[in-house]
Amino acid sequence: MTKILMTSVRDDEQAAIQDYATRNQVEIVTSPQPIEEVLELTADVDGVVIQQRNPLGKEVYPTLKANGLKQIATRTAGYDMVDLAAAKQNGLKVTNVPAYSPRSVAEHALMQIFRLLRKTPEVDRRVAENDYRWPGLQAKEIHSVTVGIIGVGRIGGTLATLLHALNALNARVLGYDLKPREEMEGIVEYVSKEELLRQSDVVSLHVDLNPTSEGLLTKAEFDQMKPGASLVNASRGPVVNTADLINALKDGPLAFAALDTVEGEGPIFNADHRQDGLKGEPLVEELHAMDNVILTPHIAFFTNIAVQNMVDISLDDVITILNGQPSEHEVAN
Repeated sequence: MTKILMTSVRDDEQAAIQDYATRNQVEIVTSPQPIEEVLELTADVDGVVIQQRNPLGKEVYPTLKANGLKQIATRTAGYDMVDLAAAKQNGLKVTNVPAYSPRSVAEHALMQIFRLLRKTPEVDRRVAENDYRWPGLQAKEIHSVTVGIIGVGRIGGTLATLLHALNALNARVLGYDLKPREEMEGIVEYVSKEELLRQSDVVSLHVDLNPTSEGLLTKAEFDQMKPGASLVNASRGPVVNTADLINALKDGPLAFAALDTVEGEGPIFNADHRQDGLKGEPLVEELHAMDNVILTPHIAFFTNIAVQNMVDISLDDVITILNGQPSEHEVAN
């Protein structure tokens, strides 16, 4: 019977994992620890599935090779934690899950867009202080604004479709993408990044993390944005220069930001810091303290359908490669 190791497994994934094992007659060993901490288990399995944000330790690749493994599957869309050159050098095919549920992240971004247009960070702050006055809280209806989407791929395209929604929401949607898709015509108006920043009331980021997207928004880009505009980041933290973002939120032009991912989130998100606070990550701590920032702990993806798909697709890829067949989700390296 095929035996697969899954690492960094959360409790909420266990039902989907057990269901897959039963349906496909495979044995799945799970560990809540990252693969570096349970490398000895790879000596007795046929394949591995990981999920982590920190880079894999250099020792992982030769160890997997020595143990006869042929692949590494990550049950995430991002794969920047994997050294593709080291994987190739050790004969390891790498797969990801590029579309576990585009709607999960798109719906989260849409929710945050509504919250920002309704100025809920400021509303919540005032109510917490028993200040129930109206001045400064006038909101914008979504059909009266322009939303700019940077990265009109699976997720960004889904968000654009939700915003268009057969004229139900009827927001004007601008898009910037290195590879514009013809099927988005009539939904997205493609423009340059500079024009998108200049015109948009809300900018929503939906790009992969790679050398061309890291530091995509810095002071230069924030200075081009419309005064009073807002930012949604449900992609990856390093896409935005956090220090420059904080300055733009303090001194303009940004009014609000909704951030599901930030630089330095690794030791902070999905952990309980009620006792120790956010020590050691000063930029995250500063964002947390700002009244015009909505922070969520990288949960845009976190829905019932997405979790099931991440488990199923990653395990399907392992089985496919073990059977000597190519996976459509193999990452070129």
